[in-house]
Amino acid sequence: MPAVSEAQRGQDPAVEVASLRHMYGSREALAGISFSVSRGEIFGLLGPNGSGKSTLFKILSTLLPPSGGVVRVFGHAVGNEPDAVRRHLGVVFQHPSLDPKLTVKENLRHHGHLYGVHGTVFRDRVRAVLDRMGLTDRARDRVETLSGGLQRRAELAKALMHQPDLLLLDEPSTGLDPGARRDFTEYLARLRDHDGVTVLLTTHILDEAERCDRVGILHRGRLVALGSPGELKARLGGDVVVIQTANPPGLQGKLRERFGCNPLLVDGVLRVERPRGHEFVREVVEAFPGEVQSVTSGRPTLEDVFVSLTGQRLWGEGANGERAG
Repeated sequence: MPAVSEAQRGQDPAVEVASLRHMYGSREALAGISFSVSRGEIFGLLGPNGSGKSTLFKILSTLLPPSGGVVRVFGHAVGNEPDAVRRHLGVVFQHPSLDPKLTVKENLRHHGHLYGVHGTVFRDRVRAVLDRMGLTDRARDRVETLSGGLQRRAELAKALMHQPDLLLLDEPSTGLDPGARRDFTEYLARLRDHDGVTVLLTTHILDEAERCDRVGILHRGRLVALGSPGELKARLGGDVVVIQTANPPGLQGKLRERFGCNPLLVDGVLRVERPRGHEFVREVVEAFPGEVQSVTSGRPTLEDVFVSLTGQRLWGEGANGERAG
């Protein structure tokens, strides 16, 4: 089943970003990025700290005016029509926004009242979001007693109380174990498939990005790649071979001369993109038996795509150690 229906494709995008720039003093956090998000799509922004994710999230959620460019949410300009934009948004921030001393239902009540949801409508909405998030039997539990995964579900339930068209999620799986992370992304897929909700999330977690319909990769304020996870990985054209050696620069030159490849030296190891990587592993070990300490071969990941485009690992310093952005 396609994530975005033909009818949705015929409509205007849920999000349009054109030549978006933002400055913090003399530092350029966003350098003229452009992309769009279709209605009913799960779109991920992948990048390390300092890549521009947080700045972009703040602009999309109307918390920060851009320095330049245009951002529209369902046709409304973020800079000129923030109130109209907010009516479409449900926002889940990276840091918890629930009151831990209140129950799940009490948190939902207070959030619903902010949007004018009362009476029968409120009761129906609470029942619906608790059921959708699998929290019906935890409605009367204080938030502080819930596991991290359940708290993230309660955050999402709160964001859904006013039935938003677009969910903005900032690093939603931070602090969750792999099982809870998988459950959370499955809930997002159900919202997309059953309710037509559009989801835009920021992340530095690879398996979370892998479950998105499309991914934009950010690096130092620039969008360096855009496409489905499968499309992005296919661009590497083969397997990724990682070689450890006592003298990386020396072996790098020898590999280039012997095999006509262009190994990248990243964090002290050599990385080579090569079709039929398992055969290349054997050839390298046979050619340089005394110089190879270890060598592995595997199918490319989104981190491999990031390394190929930037020459850096996703979990490195990122943007020369600049603050998260």
